[in-house]
Amino acid sequence: MKVLLYFENEKQISNSGIGRALSHQLKACALAGIETTIDPDCEDYDILHINTIGINSNAMVKKARSLGKKVIYHAHSTEEDFRNSFVLSNQVAPIYKIYISNLYSSADYILTPTPYSKSLLENYGITVPIQAISNGIDLNTFADDPQKRYAFRKYFNLDPYEHVIMSVGWFFERKGILDFIEVARAMPQYKFIWFGQLPNLTTPTHIRDAVDNAPDNVIFPGYVKGPIIQGAYHSADVFFFPSYEETEGIVVLEAFASKAQVLVRDIGVYQGWLNHGINCYKGHTNDEFVETIDKLIRHQLPDTRNGGYHSAVERRLENIGAQLKDVYTRVLAMPLRDKAAFKESQD
Repeated sequence: MKVLLYFENEKQISNSGIGRALSHQLKACALAGIETTIDPDCEDYDILHINTIGINSNAMVKKARSLGKKVIYHAHSTEEDFRNSFVLSNQVAPIYKIYISNLYSSADYILTPTPYSKSLLENYGITVPIQAISNGIDLNTFADDPQKRYAFRKYFNLDPYEHVIMSVGWFFERKGILDFIEVARAMPQYKFIWFGQLPNLTTPTHIRDAVDNAPDNVIFPGYVKGPIIQGAYHSADVFFFPSYEETEGIVVLEAFASKAQVLVRDIGVYQGWLNHGINCYKGHTNDEFVETIDKLIRHQLPDTRNGGYHSAVERRLENIGAQLKDVYTRVLAMPLRDKAAFKESQD
């Protein structure tokens, strides 16, 4: 069995969650003994496992069909998480929904990161079989390392006892960047750091203005990788992720794997696996976020870091590889495009 993992514009998406999904899939497949290739010109594969939705991605599906190959579409994107992102994203969102629905429906089978995102796709009217498999997490990458902690604090010239609240993401309103800034404004005694690609021309003006006028206790270092960001996960007092919409949230898994104290917005994607007071804390409003952050720093709430780490262990790449291997094996055994037969095998 050989799988072609296809990610369109690999370099451009390398800094995003989808980019990290490529790395995770390659590692997970290797751990499960699955032969893979990322060469789009390869033709001696059995399954096209496609992760992106551009014009070239559509062409890859058509080519796979012409070669008689099976196709699995990994649905990382939904209309819901497209909204409140780029300039004009809300206006384009209904067309985007139709486009991705047609693309996903071209597959023999669909994978998506969570039961929540699975339910969204089913509500679009997609009839292709859909299964939820986490993007997974590489526990070794985020293992604690005092040198990484030191590298992070030195990079930002932080005092040993200076309290830090961090987040990671694109400068999207959907990601909660405006709320992050307002919570920081209400807590000038703490340092807030938002890691992620800096705003550009595709970023709405009101987001750029908010970033430009953020209070002095907020740092926007841009995209940072390696020991600095890994040290941040371990050293920060709170990983605060106020996103309004996710299909999973790879950065939450990274925080869990780092045994960080996690605070998120209470949204649908986390139902069933993020449990308030067990592996994280949840909130709805900025006032709630401010109160929870302050209590966590003052150690007035139970520590949930071990619970979070347990959730990461459940989604380690060894487990994800085994789940992917099971899907690949069953998809290979089903007649091409015979979805009914595959559904019957799941009952």
